[in-house]
Amino acid sequence: MAGEFPADGMALTVLLVVSDLGRSVAFYRDVLGATLYREYGGTSAVFTFAGTWILLVTGGGPTRDKPDVTFAPPSDREQVDHEFTIRVPDCQVAYETLSGRGAEFLTPPVDWGGEIRAFFRDPDGHLIEISEAR
Repeated sequence: MAGEFPADGMALTVLLVVSDLGRSVAFYRDVLGATLYREYGGTSAVFTFAGTWILLVTGGGPTRDKPDVTFAPPSDREQVDHEFTIRVPDCQVAYETLSGRGAEFLTPPVDWGGEIRAFFRDPDGHLIEISEAR
């Protein structure tokens, strides 16, 4: 008998490869406001944020269970293959709060009619968006 997928009790964790764990821990904790759940041996840290798990790991080569895969932080800050989008109730307030904590935004919030949004990066260049639905 096959089980359900997804099933109750499952959780999704987003994994990001970072170049400097200490710097990234400080960013996700102090700038983004995520809650540090646990650190593992100086090579990874787990956070909770808005009902999601964020796992930061340092790079590494292939392993027995992923024999052709190497983990590495983004090599080009201008090329994006993923981002976080955080839905916020007030984009301007979130922008001011995060800027005050040290987030460096690409531009101030832009009003697109149906939404207001702004983008910033973590220390390794992972793109993060704040977005207010209108």
